[in-house]
Parts: sequence; structure tokens; C-alpha cells
Amino acid sequence: MDRFRDDEIHKPKSSTMLNRSMTVHNAANPIEFPEKTVYFYPSPPSIERHGSVKKLHTSSLGSSFKGTVKKLCSLFESRKPSNLQPQSPTKPVKSFNSDSRVPSFSDFGCTLPGTEDSVVIYFTSLRGIRRTFEDCYTVRMILKSFRVKIDERDISMDSAYKKELQNVLGQKNVTLPQVFIKGKYVGGAEVIKQLNEVGELSKLLRGLPLRPPGYTCEGCGDLRFLPCSNCDGSRKYFEEDEGQLRRCPQCNENGLVVFEVE
Repeated sequence: MDRFRDDEIHKPKSSTMLNRSMTVHNAANPIEFPEKTVYFYPSPPSIERHGSVKKLHTSSLGSSFKGTVKKLCSLFESRKPSNLQPQSPTKPVKSFNSDSRVPSFSDFGCTLPGTEDSVVIYFTSLRGIRRTFEDCYTVRMILKSFRVKIDERDISMDSAYKKELQNVLGQKNVTLPQVFIKGKYVGGAEVIKQLNEVGELSKLLRGLPLRPPGYTCEGCGDLRFLPCSNCDGSRKYFEEDEGQLRRCPQCNENGLVVFEVE
């Protein structure tokens, strides 16, 4: 009897507490946790090499994806502004091609008297506006390459040139550079570039006197201006009779006088 009681005492009793070893090693309930199919090599039928790409594109998922993409594309296209149209340039640019005739001076209405034997270019040497300075420099280099006599009129050195150009063109706001050939108005930078590219500029310059190669004016160094000798560039001189300073009448607003190049 005592032996039976001892066996009962030492017999392991079931406890309501979780047993870690039992929870780890005991099989899970097949109803609550159904077993998942494990695939081994080779691949399962749904992603087999043969026919897998075709099935993907023909599936309902692929068609729905294509439909979504089309809807998004149509949505973005509908949001694009439809009223944007290429604007035509405000000012028409004269275009010349190889088949066109040589522009005659009757095509240009403005004239510059007293310059029938030379080329006159109104430009600026200031670098304040880069595009304008580059256009002026390019046109000057193109004209100088023909070695013709060029009358360069820098409006930044003398404001009288600007007023003169405005009166000739009949406009208050003028762009630079502006070129006159044989006293007739030709145009700006774009016109001179196009005429030079198609070979028509040399025909317009035909008959003008040429300058020797490498010629430089010894009097002004091709700058066309010298400091005023009356006021030494100060724009003022002392009037002895009145005993006060006066504005020099011989120079411009920069104290310079134009040197006439022969």
C-alpha cells in the first residue's frame, strides 16, 4: 500500500502550465494550421519555364494591369494643356537660300547719305548685354574679312550715333548691330550671317575700295576716337573773359572727338 502511494507521488502529473518542450515538438493541429505545400526542384507548374510567360500575359491579372496603365496614360494626357501652340516670331527674319536672287538695294527702304563708298556699322563695345556684344563682334569680324572700308560707329562712345540711327530707321528702340552697305540699309546680325553663309554678302560688297592687309590707322589705332585737345577730356574749360568754367563745345559726353579715318 505504501509502495503504491509512493508511485503516485512520484508519477509526473499533467500541469496546466505551458511546457516549452511540448509546444515546440508537438505537432500542430491540422485543422487550425493546415500544412502548406512545399515545392522542390523542378519548379511548380504555375512558374514552369514552358508557357509561363504566355500564361502571365493571357491571365486576367495581366489584362487588368494593362487596363490600369492605359487609364493612367489617358489621365495624364487629358491634363496636358491643349492650348499650347508654337508661337510665330513677332518680327519676320529675312531668309536667303542659294536659289534666291541677290537682294537689290531697292528692297531696303532706309538710306544713309554720304556713305555710298563704304560700309557703315552701328554697334556697341560695352559687354553689358552678352548676346548684343557677341552679335556686334561677329558682324564686325565678318565684314573685316572682306577687307572693305568700314565706318564703325560705336554708340557707347558717342550718343550722337544712336540718335542718328534712330532718325534714319524712324524707330526709337533699335537693336544692334545695324549695317548699311553703299548707303543702303541691309539689316542686323541675322541677316548679315545668312548673307555670308549663302555667299551673297560678297556680291553686295563688290566694287567697294579695299584696305591693305593688316592695315591699322596710325592716328587712332582704329578706335575712331581721341581725347579732346581743347579740354583734355575733362569736358570743361576755363573761360578767362568770364572767369568761370564752361562746357567744352568740341567733345562729346565722354570728352572724346571723332578721328576721321582716311
